[in-house]
Amino acid sequence: MGVDAALIPLVTSVNVACGVHAGDPVTIRRTIRLALLAGTAIGAHPGYPDLVGFGRRAMALAPGEIEASVLYQVAAVAGMALAEGGRLRHVKPHGALYHRVAADPAAARAFVTAVAAIDRSLRIVGPPGSTLLAAAADSGLDALAEAFADRIYEPDGRLRSRDLPGAVHSDAAMAAAQAVSIARDGFAIAADGSRIAVTAATLCIHGDTPGAVAIVTAVRAALLEAGIGVRSPGA
Repeated sequence: MGVDAALIPLVTSVNVACGVHAGDPVTIRRTIRLALLAGTAIGAHPGYPDLVGFGRRAMALAPGEIEASVLYQVAAVAGMALAEGGRLRHVKPHGALYHRVAADPAAARAFVTAVAAIDRSLRIVGPPGSTLLAAAADSGLDALAEAFADRIYEPDGRLRSRDLPGAVHSDAAMAAAQAVSIARDGFAIAADGSRIAVTAATLCIHGDTPGAVAIVTAVRAALLEAGIGVRSPGA
């Protein structure tokens, strides 16, 4: 997204777009090399095949199509990581596919089946309590619950739609405060001001959020100041 070289040394894991919603072979390879240089865990970030919509628009793919697409995307990033002397550590769906597999059992099973066919040691990252993480657990794969430092939550625990105003924390201090409240206290403040429970083992910050470098810097500093260790899962 233009600031990857500055972002990657500040984070513990990266989600690498696999070329169908964003990215290309050269960018994927460069991102993997940056991650290996920084000691950052590498994850594949498959999405719907939608370059124009950046994978954030819903698509009516059948479960078999999801399975084949995820297999294709994850295998590509896993192979490139191996070629660079690294190894893929996790898989996290992107955008509209993320929301689909979080709630659709058939789609979630298709996603997990594809990942398991490549490497059963890979962790599946998704929202806490989701169908995706349940499918991962049912298949014997590690399931990693995720929360967001730079996104606003609705009172029911869902992420606020990007089509609505105020969906993103573009203010670094607000994102840092949310990161600490989730990691230390297990809650976030929803769009209506209510307090909602959010339990997670990993925190996401989007590379395309305005001011992403400042946000990551503030989040990391706030977590460390609160006495919360920052490391990649399994480290």
